Amino acid sequence: MKPSAEIIQIAQRTLKTEVEGISGLIPQLNNDFVVIIEKILKIKGRVIITGVGKSAIIAQKIVATFNSTGTPAVFMHAADAIHGDLGIIQEEDLVICISKSGNTPEIKVLVPLLKRAGNVIVAMVGDRNSLLARQADLILDTTIQKEACPHNLAPTTSTTAQLVMGDILAVCLLECREFSSDDFAKYHPGGSLGKKLYLRVGDLYIHNEKPQVSPLDPVKKVIVEITKNRLGAVTVVQGDKIMGIITDGDIRRMMEKYDSIAGLQAQDIMGRSPRKIKSDELAVNALELMRENNITQLIVADEDNYKGIIHLHDLLKEGII
Repeated sequence: MKPSAEIIQIAQRTLKTEVEGISGLIPQLNNDFVVIIEKILKIKGRVIITGVGKSAIIAQKIVATFNSTGTPAVFMHAADAIHGDLGIIQEEDLVICISKSGNTPEIKVLVPLLKRAGNVIVAMVGDRNSLLARQADLILDTTIQKEACPHNLAPTTSTTAQLVMGDILAVCLLECREFSSDDFAKYHPGGSLGKKLYLRVGDLYIHNEKPQVSPLDPVKKVIVEITKNRLGAVTVVQGDKIMGIITDGDIRRMMEKYDSIAGLQAQDIMGRSPRKIKSDELAVNALELMRENNITQLIVADEDNYKGIIHLHDLLKEGII
């Protein structure tokens, strides 16, 4: 077992090597990169991304990123392609082949087949003199100086470079398309990420009761209303106007302040500047407002028209937090 200090040194050396590898991509971005972006933006088909070994795993991640940011993409394993999966590729598709060496047996068999079909071939490759680079129409140069592996063998820096190049492509494409957060939400409807992008306050508060009292109601009624609705608060309303809010905390402070609650009314203990939010606001904005003010509920109101209450628990239940 190596000592702790040496383990940290190995980790730092590995990170430094990979950072240097990524930085090396900057001068390798040339006009081919621009042409690739332009072609992907114009194609009527999809982007087919292929590779073998570790490069195949990177290809799958890039496909996932493309699909989630508005660029239709399909993964095709290079080994499977030459055993029947070549039918995945359609006439108007663009193909990105990922390979560090550009000379793997599967790539050597696959490239001539792609050339025969007439598809645009992009080589994401770490050797510009390889068969893949020579046969491709365009090159994404992911050449690195060395792997982070001490033996310069295990794909480490090279796969990181491939992954980063995929991210660079995806970000350029989404910005060229002016891909918005609303567009992003369409592709991420599930999970907390999607909910942060589309779930509105109005989707949540409607499932709660609408607790309210008038300013002149006795405190006993206030306590009953808060307890009954289990939202930790009740809104004080006079006619159509919101006058204030009474929370569990206000009740506790009242008990500390007064020896007797007889004769006390809602208006005597209510907070007169309640935090409010509109029903069409994103639920994540409600969370931010609660955090900023260190509270657990907000009054939902449109133009001072009282709608109900949204509670921190509503956001927890939906996985917003």
